[in-house]
Amino acid sequence: MTATTTAPLAADSAPALRRPPARLRAWATRAPLLPALVFMIVVTQLPFVATLVISFFDWNALYPKARRFTWFDNYRQVLTDADLRHSVWVTVLLTASVVVASLVLGLALALLLDRKFKGRGVVRTLLIAPFLVVPVAAALLWKHVLYNPEYGLLNGLLHYVGGPQPDWVSHTPLLAVEASLVWQWTPFMMLILLAGLQSRDQQQIEAARVDGAGDWQIFRHLTLPHLRRYLELGALLGSIYIVQNFDAVFTLTSGGLGTANLPYTVYQSFYQAHENGLASAAGVLVVIGSIVIATFALRVVSSLFREEVSR
Repeated sequence: MTATTTAPLAADSAPALRRPPARLRAWATRAPLLPALVFMIVVTQLPFVATLVISFFDWNALYPKARRFTWFDNYRQVLTDADLRHSVWVTVLLTASVVVASLVLGLALALLLDRKFKGRGVVRTLLIAPFLVVPVAAALLWKHVLYNPEYGLLNGLLHYVGGPQPDWVSHTPLLAVEASLVWQWTPFMMLILLAGLQSRDQQQIEAARVDGAGDWQIFRHLTLPHLRRYLELGALLGSIYIVQNFDAVFTLTSGGLGTANLPYTVYQSFYQAHENGLASAAGVLVVIGSIVIATFALRVVSSLFREEVSR
C-alpha cells in the first residue's frame, strides 16, 4: 500500500519541482523589454529631468557664472509676461481651429470614401498623401507654391479672373499657418473616421432604411453617435501634435505678425535670447499640457478597445 500511494505523489510533484517560481517567470518575460526601457529613460526622461532642474534657475547662456536658483520665478514670468501669454493664446487658437477644421473636412472625406465608386483606391491614396509629406516640406510648399505674391498658384488664379494680388502671409498670417496645417492633418482625421465608419453595424443601418429613415436621419441618429469616440480620439491626438507644432510657424512667418506659438517662443527664448531657464520653464509647461491631453487620449483608446472586445 505504501508503494502504491507514494509513487503517484512523487510523479505529480516532479513537474512542480522543475517549474520555475512565478517571480522568475515574470522577469524572464520582461527581460527582452529592458533594453528598450533603458533606452527610453536615457533618451527621454533624463533630458526632461535636466530641463526641469534648469527651469528653476535664472540662467543666461551668455553669463553662465551669474546663474542663480529662483524657484518658480521662471514659471511666474511665463504665465504673466504679455508676450508669453500671447503665445499661449496663439497656441490654443491655432490648435483648436486646426483640429475642428480638420475633423469637419476629414469627416466629409471619410463619408465620401465610405461609398463604393470607381477609382476609390486611387482617390484614397491621393487624399492620404498630404499627411505623408515632411512638415517642413509642406510648409515650404504652401509658402512658395501657393502663397507667393509673385508666382504663387493662388495669385495666379486670381490674376486669371481679374482679382486682387494679396500677400497672403502678410495680410492673413495666422490663417495662412492654419490652412497649411489643416491641409496636412485632414488625412489623419479622415483615416480615423473612415475606420469608425467601416466598423458600423450594417444590419442596423439596413433596418433603419427599411423603416423609412433617410440619409440625414441615419447620419444624425446612427452614424454620428457611433463616431463620437472616433471624433474624440482624432481631436485628442491632433491636439497633442498640433500644440507642439513648430515647423509651420517657423517656415511661414518666423514667429512674426502675431503668430508665435509656445514652441516657437521656447525656441526664441533659448536660441536667440539665450535664456535657458525661461525656455526650460516654457518647455515644461508644454510637456505638462501634452501629458494631460495624452492621458485623455489613452482613456478614449482604451474605451474603444473595450467596446470592440465586448461585441
